[in-house]
Amino acid sequence: MKRFGFSLLIQLLASSPLWAMNADETFLHAQAAYQSRNDSQLASDANQLHAQNHVLAAYADYWLMLLKLTSADKATVQSFLSQNSDYSFADKVRAEWLKILGKRQDWPAFFEELPNYKRDDLAVTCYAIEGRAKTGDVIALAEAKALWMSSNDQPSNCNNVFDLMQQSKILTQDDIWARFRLAMQDGKIPLAKTVIQRDGSVGNAQLKQIDSVYQNPQATLDKKTISLKNHLGRALNLYALDRLARSQFDDAMSMWHKMSSHFEEDEQIYMWGRLASHAARRHDASALELYSKVKNTDLDKDELAWKVRAALLAKNWSVVQSTIADMSPTQQEEDVWRYWRGRAYKELRDIPKANAVLVQLARDHTYYGLLAEEELGSVINEKPTNYVPSENEVTAVKNQPAIQRALELDRLGFRWESRAEWAWAVKDFDDKQMLAAAELAMRQNWYDVAINTAEKTKYVHNFALRYPAPYRDTVQNFCKENSLDEAWVYGLTRQESRFVTYAKSGVGASGLMQVMPSTASWVAKKIGLNGYQQHMIHQEDTNIKLGTFYLRYTLDMMSGQAAMATAAYNAGPGRAKKWAPKQPLEGAIYAETIPILETRLYVQKVLANSCFYASRLGTKTQTLKQRLGVISGDGGVIALEDSEK
Repeated sequence: MKRFGFSLLIQLLASSPLWAMNADETFLHAQAAYQSRNDSQLASDANQLHAQNHVLAAYADYWLMLLKLTSADKATVQSFLSQNSDYSFADKVRAEWLKILGKRQDWPAFFEELPNYKRDDLAVTCYAIEGRAKTGDVIALAEAKALWMSSNDQPSNCNNVFDLMQQSKILTQDDIWARFRLAMQDGKIPLAKTVIQRDGSVGNAQLKQIDSVYQNPQATLDKKTISLKNHLGRALNLYALDRLARSQFDDAMSMWHKMSSHFEEDEQIYMWGRLASHAARRHDASALELYSKVKNTDLDKDELAWKVRAALLAKNWSVVQSTIADMSPTQQEEDVWRYWRGRAYKELRDIPKANAVLVQLARDHTYYGLLAEEELGSVINEKPTNYVPSENEVTAVKNQPAIQRALELDRLGFRWESRAEWAWAVKDFDDKQMLAAAELAMRQNWYDVAINTAEKTKYVHNFALRYPAPYRDTVQNFCKENSLDEAWVYGLTRQESRFVTYAKSGVGASGLMQVMPSTASWVAKKIGLNGYQQHMIHQEDTNIKLGTFYLRYTLDMMSGQAAMATAAYNAGPGRAKKWAPKQPLEGAIYAETIPILETRLYVQKVLANSCFYASRLGTKTQTLKQRLGVISGDGGVIALEDSEK
């Protein structure tokens, strides 16, 4: 059942007496009353829902509480939270209540309720730090440094914490300039202007300079319009150079060589790190030489990562190993750097250290886990053993109240609320309960929920639930028609949409295989799909037909190299060709050095998925390394007609 538009719903139901409505109609009526902020009508609907014993009656109470929360007293809110502690919305109400208490500066009530809050909310976190600082906790403000050093806008109440930090000298001038630089670097200009105003020496005229540099960084450099004799002027010139280096690296390098002597030592160190990272992203051979001008301890997390990638492209395993060793303990423990640390040890012939790292990683059913397993000599060539939940286990999960609410919400068209209830229901499940829940989701054709739930298991797994194969007749038919590996197509579709037919990305890619409308029209014309209209992109057969043809097209453009074709499907053939190596390159290194994070992760996940699907479906089994292949270089890429996905 699709959710009614609220205006239409009100027109249909507002004139109906409550006694004439069935329970579902009353629920929809209550939701419409909430949307129109009609608390008296909502209260009446809530009473009716309870009288009708509707499984979702408490949602009307929840909506009513949200409308009245700002004027509610402590006892009323605590009573509501106690009565509804088993509902997913309880913590949402608690979060809003904590913000109200923080705004009121009612710290005793705030800290009495805070231990019951189980989620993360930056506004709540900032109120907690503010409250601790104002009630005598001397270390609270020091802990807030991590909140300050972000290029994201923080909730407005966090400014109270930052004010206290600045008054206490915990927030220094260096901290202000560091965050300003970070915000500028990420293009967050309004934030940058807000941050730098904490430095009392920056006036309105200088704030206008920030806008002009952002709008035309090259003109700033060419015309030398901003002085290098003050802190802000130098920072803006560095920003202009950084922006220029993204598209015109050689020009930026030339300008930097002419200007560098006018900058202070820490500013020069910063710029060398930025230029080195830009060189690494564009696979420039000068990257490691540029990195050599800066100590690893002066590089940020992202710059260290790209130094490792530059070393991978150069096959300089000593630099790979030493750079990872200089990362923070937290960064070193990321799967990507665990794998490449193990590989570096292996390439440097330190086999005991290599095995010690790779054995631990190989236990994980992930991209890097598969690569680690293959480095150790194992291959996924048999179907993994699956734990199949019993009917009793599935029934037991289905009968849980939160699961019942999730099913009911979905039936009424409240998909987001349904998924929130589901997540709340399974959060404390053990592995077997998790698989029973995944099986239940599969029976509802909630493929995305089944996958996400099955992926949460730690020790007991079911790969048929993690890697479902719906629409198989259609997929097999079009794979055969386009001479494509079925496991690859499933691996890609799983990553694109989790098999949600109505999926639509922020840029418009739609359907199971997330085909862009322009690409769909181009393919439809190419294959003679007469009568094609855009709404057909969400039809299973049509979407798979269009998507598999386009995937075959990208594979041909990339000379049959699956890793490059996968990158092309995500980012467009033009970009994938631009990233082609000049010399033959190990596919795992090619994937690791894709400049766009989304595409890098996409290629890795699609090809890992393909390995699991090949095992699950009993189709052609290849190692992940075989699927990644050896990228043959520019000469092996066929420059066919280009089309962006």
